[in-house]
Amino acid sequence: MITTKGESMISTRPISDLRNHFPEVNKDVNSENKSIIFTTNGKATMVTMSFDKFSKLAHLDYIERALDEADTYAANHAENLTHEDVFSKINAEING
Repeated sequence: MITTKGESMISTRPISDLRNHFPEVNKDVNSENKSIIFTTNGKATMVTMSFDKFSKLAHLDYIERALDEADTYAANHAENLTHEDVFSKINAEING
């Protein structure tokens, strides 16, 4: 299982869990805010996430707006951010 500082978790499960344990998978994805990587014969085959998380990731206007904000910020500040700072802020936006 992969975790990031206080953010949602990504877990790996066999694809059979989607059929055999759907209520638990559904709860993890929607209530626990987890993303799940499903595997077939040990190889990743699909990823599930809540619709809310997907909609935030899928909207290109959101990405464009975030990039524009980053350009504006960089033009007005001499501060350099570490990759941990950047990804922490991105995860906070995505995960709420």
